[in-house]
Amino acid sequence: MAENETTRQLVIIGGAEDRDGDSQVLREFVRRSGSIKANIVIMTAATELPREVGDNYIKVFTRLGAADVRIIDTETREDASSSTALEAISKATGIFFTGGDQARITGILKDTEIDKAIHQRFSEGIVVAGTSAGAAVMPDQMIVEGDSQTNPRIEVVEMGPGLGFLPGVVIDQHFSQRGRLGRLIAALVQQPAVLGFGIDENTAMIVTDGQIEVIGEGAVTIVDESEATYNNLDEILKDEPLAVFGAKLHILPHGFKFDLKTRQPILSNRSAANVPVPAGSANA
Repeated sequence: MAENETTRQLVIIGGAEDRDGDSQVLREFVRRSGSIKANIVIMTAATELPREVGDNYIKVFTRLGAADVRIIDTETREDASSSTALEAISKATGIFFTGGDQARITGILKDTEIDKAIHQRFSEGIVVAGTSAGAAVMPDQMIVEGDSQTNPRIEVVEMGPGLGFLPGVVIDQHFSQRGRLGRLIAALVQQPAVLGFGIDENTAMIVTDGQIEVIGEGAVTIVDESEATYNNLDEILKDEPLAVFGAKLHILPHGFKFDLKTRQPILSNRSAANVPVPAGSANA
């Protein structure tokens, strides 16, 4: 990395993360945000219960040792230019988007002063995290809603603008628990993106300057359409099944990494001693 470049970090969580026990995923967010010097701002735009949800995260982040934790509650777009909120963001070392409804996040925050301030601070090196709905908004085009446990069809997913912290990909959450492979593929085929990430509950993918590391009890499922040889998107109606040939599928549990530039998984140190070549990819 060049001397004048800043490390950019995202902690993208699949939802239902442990908040009462060891809290491995949230612990790592606090650590990367400055450990006992962390100054964390909780964004509650996604939820209709901002105080209840925010207080829950204040308790866990305080228990883990963060120096300062505060809530920014934005119920309307007018709230998204609050001088108090902008000052808190200017001092933050970590920003955390809660779960709820991702459409509320973009509807209230996108292209506002707060949105611009968080992107500016992200470019300066603070950690941006989100869980569930807060994870969904990370790409430039996000899954707004869609059906789970179904085969891929155009109609099973609705897309919309995200916040653009990780452009060019599609992200889904609560992934294996809700059987969302079909809707991730449907979303990916319809977007000008080649990588789709499905994140399990109590699991996170940590993005650091083009490299992803998986932590937590589940896995991250990666669908790579960059070398797909065929899909029937231009030939079907919205309720008819999608066909996809030649896509790649990777399953990455805790400790494994993925390079966004080469679109290749990286073996964990533990597995490298036993496996001579990268495994875990197959045709989908």
